[in-house]
Amino acid sequence: MDEITRVGVDLAKRVYQVHAVDGSERTVLARPMSPQRFEQWAATLPAGCVVAMESCSGAHHLARRLRLMGLDARLIAAHFIAPFRVQGTSGKNDAYDAAAICEAASRVRTRCIAVKTPQQQGWQGIHRLREGYKEERTACINRIRGLLAEFGLVFPQSPDALRRVLSHALEDASNELPGMLRLGLQRAQAHWRLLDEEIAWCDSQVKQHVRQDQAAARAAQLHGVGELTASALVAAVGDMHQFKSARQFSAWLGLVPSQNSSGGKHRLGRITKRGNNYLRTLLIQGAKSALLAAPKRCDRISQWLLQLRDRVGWQRALVALANKNARILWAVLTRELDYDPEHVPPIPQCKQPAPTAPLPA
Repeated sequence: MDEITRVGVDLAKRVYQVHAVDGSERTVLARPMSPQRFEQWAATLPAGCVVAMESCSGAHHLARRLRLMGLDARLIAAHFIAPFRVQGTSGKNDAYDAAAICEAASRVRTRCIAVKTPQQQGWQGIHRLREGYKEERTACINRIRGLLAEFGLVFPQSPDALRRVLSHALEDASNELPGMLRLGLQRAQAHWRLLDEEIAWCDSQVKQHVRQDQAAARAAQLHGVGELTASALVAAVGDMHQFKSARQFSAWLGLVPSQNSSGGKHRLGRITKRGNNYLRTLLIQGAKSALLAAPKRCDRISQWLLQLRDRVGWQRALVALANKNARILWAVLTRELDYDPEHVPPIPQCKQPAPTAPLPA
């Protein structure tokens, strides 16, 4: 076992495909194992051995267990692994994927994903439950609207408007709703109330998270970053020091323009939309509320935002503010400082004007 220096593992529910190499890049082991058998085998690996996995369901849990064994567990995003599969898209299977993971882990420039703590995954689970309840509630409302429209009952397109008139419509005997459908819609209405209660419970948990976590409380101070965004940021990112700069963090969120440059000609397109879709959506939605409230504020960022909106338009101003908020979040959380809307960054030394020599007398 001392020969093995790097291991690539392709995870699945009931079987792990393992690909291990030695210091000379010679394949030492390539076989499937059960999860229990793999953990027993991993305990015999030398301390500090690199064990790379694709970031997927259960990967963070397994990485934490491997690190307790003294191994260097790494998580790699799927789009960084696919180019190392020498068989291409036509030769994809578990063995080739494990070999590609092992090969990707050997590259110095391959960026690995930080292993999340159980608390981070727990708060992410609350956010995912909330999003699921929201989608289910929207589906329930649309289902009720569709069934009522079959009998000529059409109401304004607003959940609050439907909530106000739904009970009266179900009790109104002058419409054509059959008795069995009235009972069914009453059960759907009760399900709607239950989903509202579940979303309210998730919101209360998010508020509690922001009150307890100092980093989330700092993040919530920004204009356009509410409690939901602050909680999701801390849960998804954790240690902000894993990003070298604010620009790298905004690029990880997909808030920077895509490039199609060649021959010294720079061509910039729309934002890349990479990274965490949920977190990027929250930042842009928060920027929308900040832009609506900007005319009532007199701070530097609000005035800049209004001038930018007049110059480039509403949508581009939203994305620009989301990008700026992402960079400010990196600076605030890495330096552990409170947010100051009137902060003026110092001029870099390389951009300061050179001092002029005094004129001779």
